[in-house]
Amino acid sequence: MKAADMHCDTIAEIHSLRAKGKEVSILHNDLHIDLEKMEAGDYGLQNFALFVSLGREKRPFEYAMALLDTFYTEIEAHPDRIGIVRSWEDIEKNWNAGRMSALLTIEEGGVCEGNLQYLRDFYRLGVRMMTLTWNYANELGWPNILNLEGSATIGHVDTEHGLTETGIAFVEEMDRLGMIVDVSHLNDAGFWDVVKYGKRPFVASHSNCRALVPGCPRDLTDEMIRAIAERGGVAGINYCTDFLRSPDEWKEGETPVSRVSDMVRHMKHMKNVGGIGCIGLGSDFDGIDGELEMKTAADLPLLEAEMRRQGFAESEIEAVFYGNVLRVYKEVLR
Repeated sequence: MKAADMHCDTIAEIHSLRAKGKEVSILHNDLHIDLEKMEAGDYGLQNFALFVSLGREKRPFEYAMALLDTFYTEIEAHPDRIGIVRSWEDIEKNWNAGRMSALLTIEEGGVCEGNLQYLRDFYRLGVRMMTLTWNYANELGWPNILNLEGSATIGHVDTEHGLTETGIAFVEEMDRLGMIVDVSHLNDAGFWDVVKYGKRPFVASHSNCRALVPGCPRDLTDEMIRAIAERGGVAGINYCTDFLRSPDEWKEGETPVSRVSDMVRHMKHMKNVGGIGCIGLGSDFDGIDGELEMKTAADLPLLEAEMRRQGFAESEIEAVFYGNVLRVYKEVLR
């Protein structure tokens, strides 16, 4: 079953390992994702994020550019196996040629430093999706994971502080350019501003259902899921254990494990709330740790088998694995 995964942090991991003097390649490595594992998992498309932590990087724009160079260096070294895509037509060409596709994204809108010129330059350089925030407030808005003093507070939900005027301008410009707005990590108030000011389908590239994990503000409320579905967007199921199951669901002494059965549980809830058309995959591979039932991209058939075991029709599995995401890309990308 072909697959389109909306989020991974593999490029940032490769860049970090190389900065430490380690030899690592996108072709074969010890991370969750490499080209060989993707081929084994029958991947058709992978979004590769340029992940930047504002709390660590003093010059976020420059660091994003360094990650961009790593992305192009790695992907362009293997043109027979994967091709960089900027448009729907590029995805079709790769598909027909039997190659996988790499779509470039940014995880942290603060790399633009509030400058629309930087946003347009990133688009010119191939970026086709961007989260407005990560875990820090920036010129565009606020995340859910912080309190107002800026210290990490898991469980904090911010329903008061919407997008800034600059953030609204970014949403409108991304719509105009054909760059997909990604609301994963964005706070609740900011989410509803995206609904208000955006006109095109948007995504939550790696977020699950808050109704099933009430203490996780990174997950989506039922109202958010419905809003994404009504706009024609998609939410990508995140494989992170903390986003799949509440801590009190684990027995004392039991080791938390990211299980495909829990992923399917979230899919069923999303289907009931927003319909099958709003569900996709957003692994967060190489951005998550802990024990994983699907240890790498090569293990993706385990999820397909679990969906089939739990009663999903073949057409529904195809929609979740690639159909819904490609529908959004066909509509938004230019």
